[in-house]
Amino acid sequence: MQKNINQNELKKHLTASVMFIDMNSFFASCEQQDNPDLRNKPVVVCTYKSPYSPIIAPSIEAKKFGIKTGMRTNDAKKLCPDIIQVETSPNKYRDYHVKIMDVLRSYSQDVIPKSIDEAVINFKNYHLVYKDLHQLGVQIKHDIKTKVGDWLKCSIGLAPNTFLAKLASGIVKPDGFVTITPETIDEVLGKLKLESLPGIAKSTSQKLVMAGINSPLELRYAQPQYLKNALKSIVGYYWYCRLNFMEVDLSSKPYKSMQAMRQISKQNRESLQYLQDLLLALCMRLEKRMVAQELYCRSINISMGFDEGKHWGGHTRSELPIQDGNRLLEIFKKLIADGENETDSALLNNKITSLSLNVSAFVSADLVQSDMFYTDHKRDKLRKTVYELKNRFGHESIMKGAEVTRQKAFQDMIGFGSIKDLQVEEVWNNEEDPQEDDYDIFD
Repeated sequence: MQKNINQNELKKHLTASVMFIDMNSFFASCEQQDNPDLRNKPVVVCTYKSPYSPIIAPSIEAKKFGIKTGMRTNDAKKLCPDIIQVETSPNKYRDYHVKIMDVLRSYSQDVIPKSIDEAVINFKNYHLVYKDLHQLGVQIKHDIKTKVGDWLKCSIGLAPNTFLAKLASGIVKPDGFVTITPETIDEVLGKLKLESLPGIAKSTSQKLVMAGINSPLELRYAQPQYLKNALKSIVGYYWYCRLNFMEVDLSSKPYKSMQAMRQISKQNRESLQYLQDLLLALCMRLEKRMVAQELYCRSINISMGFDEGKHWGGHTRSELPIQDGNRLLEIFKKLIADGENETDSALLNNKITSLSLNVSAFVSADLVQSDMFYTDHKRDKLRKTVYELKNRFGHESIMKGAEVTRQKAFQDMIGFGSIKDLQVEEVWNNEEDPQEDDYDIFD
């Protein structure tokens, strides 16, 4: 199971020694790396090829036309009729992510992946090893191009803490390199708006403006207690720390929740069998991820989106912790049945556009195993063994009866933030002779 990495410290650190690596248009660039015919062309990566498919990632060239993540393909074509639609290739992006992390770890062991296309390198303990971190950043860019892929670009930010390094990495794109120091921070912040800061959305901005804080500079020089009162939360103090060179973001946090979600094409929503298979497949995905992280859930949520912006959701809480996908399926079916009774209509219908399953309130496997009221220990051990075999010999080398559905309900996918399971994969690949009780299961 992934360990929690925490290198936060509430004291000022004035040397620019934290580096933030942000891969530019990562998914699309991976596609262009593998297919040179796509280079220098407006490419959009989508979950599936369809005129109305949402865009997961536009290429650097597509962004120049104003095409953004989340935009529908038909709307993007109005901005650029020549866009090239490419179906997502999650395994490809994972492979490139692992190779990039290998490059970063060749310079420091203090590397924390923040998402599939972002990572932080902490060089605070390497001041005797590297005298010029800017030159080192230039070398890292070169290594990514020569050792991973010549079409892959990254923007780098260098600053005294993680937040400022991330902020710096977004100032010049693509292929930028910006350093923020105590001498330059006011100049940088003076050119930005509140909502330009990563993590400040419209609602937070409105709270700050109501408190008389109208700019990043005013935010930086506000007193911590004033910010706590303005935001009615400890988050106000965190903002004081971030803009005054203290570290509150250099950590890899454990899961608070897991979500399995799919957008549903117009063609697929016509098939009730597809919708039922999709529900099952999403349950099995959650099972797989909980097994990988050695977690069990108690809180269970389902959400459906429909045409015309309508939504439905259901929630329940289990007295006993759950990891089994079939048990989750039973619970979600019960929630759907209850919802259909309440709405007096079928929920799995041809108007559904999205299906999202969410589990939370996690309990670690160690605590479950020691619970005297829990009786499924043998079944849990068998489940873990099944995933060990799957990961050694392939996903289809051994399958549950529930996994043999009439059709493949969805393609494998990965989101920009979904890397905790992938980090487990890296641990597995680096383990030369794992013991029986040390097996890690991964996506």
